[in-house]
Amino acid sequence: MNRALLLDFGGTLAIERSSRASIYAAAAARYGVEVSPALMSGLMSETHASLPLTIPTAQGPAFRYSRGWFERFIGIIFADRLGLSSRDATLAQEHLFSVYEDAGTFRLFPGAAELIDRAKTGGWQVGVVSNWSYALEALLGDLGLRPDAVLCSAVEEAEKPSEVLFLRALERLGARAKGSLHVGDSFDNDVVGARSVGVEPVLLERSGPGTRRDVRSVRCLTEIRL
Repeated sequence: MNRALLLDFGGTLAIERSSRASIYAAAAARYGVEVSPALMSGLMSETHASLPLTIPTAQGPAFRYSRGWFERFIGIIFADRLGLSSRDATLAQEHLFSVYEDAGTFRLFPGAAELIDRAKTGGWQVGVVSNWSYALEALLGDLGLRPDAVLCSAVEEAEKPSEVLFLRALERLGARAKGSLHVGDSFDNDVVGARSVGVEPVLLERSGPGTRRDVRSVRCLTEIRL
């Protein structure tokens, strides 16, 4: 069987050019509500914490980061908390969906495309495994990234650190856990999740190695040796 290089997306391969809170604050300003990014960040955190993994909707259960889940998330922030009309809150939803489907919203970290190309040239199967929305696969393509498989939590209805995403990735790539790697910037999601299925984790710590010494770590994608 093959070896797999599994990669997280947000914070690992790419990041928003402006902070998420700034993007949401700018969306509120479009509809006449001025709110600081700091205040918006707090509203987003509170709302995220208040919503369960799966919520009921008129169209059926909606898993976290699916369109239905985000409609509820954005609706709470913009209508319930900021006081936008139902019409404007819906317009804000559509605006934010379009922003997060636009590759221009993101910038790739140095070495992202090169790492994928280098891995594939070296005979590795490459998968992106991320807690992200339905837009991930198209977004990767628009950013010029061509992994062999894409598994996002909203579509798979499972999220890291659950072993489900990792096991599905290995299965779809025809890869074994032993000898495979997973690179991500979250200890709780990426390191714990990868280890649960026997994949070696690589923790991305851009600010420099932290206090943990029980995991292989790198400061940037260009440091990863395959």
